[in-house]
Amino acid sequence: MKTLLLVRHAKSIKDDPTLADRDRPLADRGLKEALQMGRRLAERGVKPDLFVSSPALRALTTAQLIAEEVGYERNDIVVDDRLYESSADALLAVVRAFDKRFEQVMLFGHNPEFTNLAHRLSSDIVDMVTCAVAEFRFDTTKWPDVGTIDPAESRLDQPPK
Repeated sequence: MKTLLLVRHAKSIKDDPTLADRDRPLADRGLKEALQMGRRLAERGVKPDLFVSSPALRALTTAQLIAEEVGYERNDIVVDDRLYESSADALLAVVRAFDKRFEQVMLFGHNPEFTNLAHRLSSDIVDMVTCAVAEFRFDTTKWPDVGTIDPAESRLDQPPK
């Protein structure tokens, strides 16, 4: 069984024109969202083998905060440029290339790409709000099967309002 978790970054600051898009930090609300979501995932026993994040500050900070809550080493988070300004097809290519030794992988990135990929994997998912987590379990031992077979299970976890 392979488990893929797609995490849209938490709420970020948008109103500072002096910042490049990659450098936008999380807003106070985003910091709270990421910590709360991390706790919820930890309570459910989520223990990814691999965290992969977009290089954007808001995505990486979300990954770091969730990592702390679920017991994943912050220094082990892989930063991958392909998760920034990407497409659902490009994201799927990243997923399909994961080493088979990883059973559960968590990706951190952006919309609309994450919602597009989530919807492609499960038509039930039509929108991922900030800090939403889409989880997919595939009855396979190979990552290249993801996207060619339907998930055995899927769920969307939204942050509390």
